[in-house]
Amino acid sequence: MKVLGFGDNIVDRFVDRGIDYPGGNSVNVAVYARRLGVEAAYLGVFGDDELGCFLRESIGAQNVAMDHCVVRAGESGLSTLRVDDGERVFLGWNGGGVTVREPLLLDAELTAYVSSFDLVHSSVYSRSEGELPALARSGPLVMFDLSSEDEYRTPSYLDRVCPYADLVLLSCSHLDEAATHALLAEAVHRGATMALGTRGVGGAIARTERCGVTAPAREPDGAKPLVDTMGCGDAFLAGFAVSLVREGWAAHTPPHREAIERALRDGADAAYEQCFVEGAFGHGRPVGRPAVSSMWRAIDQEK
Repeated sequence: MKVLGFGDNIVDRFVDRGIDYPGGNSVNVAVYARRLGVEAAYLGVFGDDELGCFLRESIGAQNVAMDHCVVRAGESGLSTLRVDDGERVFLGWNGGGVTVREPLLLDAELTAYVSSFDLVHSSVYSRSEGELPALARSGPLVMFDLSSEDEYRTPSYLDRVCPYADLVLLSCSHLDEAATHALLAEAVHRGATMALGTRGVGGAIARTERCGVTAPAREPDGAKPLVDTMGCGDAFLAGFAVSLVREGWAAHTPPHREAIERALRDGADAAYEQCFVEGAFGHGRPVGRPAVSSMWRAIDQEK
């Protein structure tokens, strides 16, 4: 099995710890798939600054291939956050830097490369929506993280993504079970083959045209201290998807209910293990430089 993360990378700066960690939704899924024992790669754009070097070195240390990545002039993506009682509180970001401002377009060479994978994952933070039709035509299963923001749940946005996605992930920690079912049904109605909603300690729900399956979260038992929740949703998604592919999930071969039930348990296990990891996948280092001048505060972005 081969899994490709396509799109965003970023440095997560924990201001309460004074530590920078590598991360990014597309990177994280590739790293977590690799930890589950499958071949994994990342495809995207790095900035040519020192943070870009840090990201490349950190991802490479996870044995994730980056053969077709590009380095472009410009700043790397940077987000700032802190941890309150184990939960992340995002403070701001610079819009993703050159990775988002000048994303990769899939030419013939890159399309051939992408087609060699079984599963390709991207996200709302990757500015990859325009490449989804090409991804869908190239052959692999396509996953897309729709995050938790309302702007990515409008009918027009779902119509840009869902028709080309075999699986979409929606973070639904702020929704009750009935509202989560309704949102997942909407994503499936608009073309996604399957929709997965993660609700933190409330568990997770997977929905297809034929069934909806609910599973509880695996909560920490207190045997060891929780570090933070960075990457838990991405880890759940990786565990869920890898489990399904191992059960025979492929394009035009939808998974059966029993496979989805097992995949939800595997996703919960992967998210549980992630609770004890610093940052997205470790590799932290002391903050060396102040945030770049283009940082936006989270409160400004909400406005």
